[in-house]
Amino acid sequence: MSPLPFPDPVGTGSSRPLRVAVVLGTRPEAVKLAPVVRALDAAPGFESLVINTGQHREMLDPMLHRLQLTTHHSLEVMRDRQELSALTARLIEGLGEVLRYEEPDLVMVQGDTSSTLCGALAAFYERIPVAHVEAGLRSGVLDNPFPEELNRRLVSKLTRWHFAPTERAGAELRAEGIPADNVHVTGNTVIDNLLWVRHRGVGRSAFRTGRRGVLVTLHRRENQGDRMRAMAATLLRLARRGDVEILLPVHRSPAVRDVLEGALGHDPHITLTEPLDYFDFTASLAACELVLTDSGGVQEEAPSLDKPVLVLRTTTERPEVVTTGAARLVGVDPEHIHTEANNLLDDPALYQSMAEAPSPFGDGYAARRIVTRLAEDSAATPVSAPAFPTVPHAISLADW
Repeated sequence: MSPLPFPDPVGTGSSRPLRVAVVLGTRPEAVKLAPVVRALDAAPGFESLVINTGQHREMLDPMLHRLQLTTHHSLEVMRDRQELSALTARLIEGLGEVLRYEEPDLVMVQGDTSSTLCGALAAFYERIPVAHVEAGLRSGVLDNPFPEELNRRLVSKLTRWHFAPTERAGAELRAEGIPADNVHVTGNTVIDNLLWVRHRGVGRSAFRTGRRGVLVTLHRRENQGDRMRAMAATLLRLARRGDVEILLPVHRSPAVRDVLEGALGHDPHITLTEPLDYFDFTASLAACELVLTDSGGVQEEAPSLDKPVLVLRTTTERPEVVTTGAARLVGVDPEHIHTEANNLLDDPALYQSMAEAPSPFGDGYAARRIVTRLAEDSAATPVSAPAFPTVPHAISLADW
């Protein structure tokens, strides 16, 4: 039963393909939706339609072809230093126009960005059902991370197919009153793409020395300003160990760039780069020894490559990675971050225990589970797929 007052989205007995409009606009969305688009295009009875909102245009456009994604519509929504309200208005208007023109059977969104929320809302306005990939993530704090926590909660109210990456995420949705038949635990599609890329051996590490690699990402709004300046000072202290190279791809946000380049740009043990493309970032992740991040996606990817993670946030919507022991939620206190990083670098037993912790995010078959479920719920030809376990488990590159 659908929680929304939609008629059957597919039609009954139609032989035409099921048209799936896939909305993406940021690099993480492209990474996590690429396996689904590839699975849709490979399955009989489906037709994908990729709508690029352009939310991360400079970072996203060069990688779409390498991910085997063809964009059917591109929106020009970004303005310099624009407010979220202005971005939201442009997204709703632009996406609404495309959906009215294309008339897809369903709209697929991923995660928790402004493109995600607006894609789901525009679909609701056009009475088109929504499939939400990576549904059910919750930090428990409405404005942390901001605005992502609110975005994903709102999207859940507009969604018909909730594709949860873990059992915990599925349980969160059911606890919020989402009918159990609408919640499907699939694993996280980021693992599908990670294994796809690593199997092909593409990308080159951005580390430039033979020292122990520490990969750092910092960009979240709640970490900007004085907090980010304090974290930069902590990275300088860590670099003075002398045995590490800190690699930090600098986000394009002026609020991030002004702080990090000014504070860290002259230390010989710190490598600042432009944002790495997905393939080079993945290679750098595979080459590093330790990860410090406030990113959500990196918390998912690093454990699959046996890299311990220190999460530089006060909350995480991915508590499974902490529960399994693959990551530690260390907060934003500079002294505590410094202590935790040094502990991992100096204690081989502690390091090994985190590196060997299992990844809770899946086995590389999430996209096929998603397409299989849509096929089962539609008039599309069923997808040939193996019998998957109910709870996704880890898989190694050797098994891929």
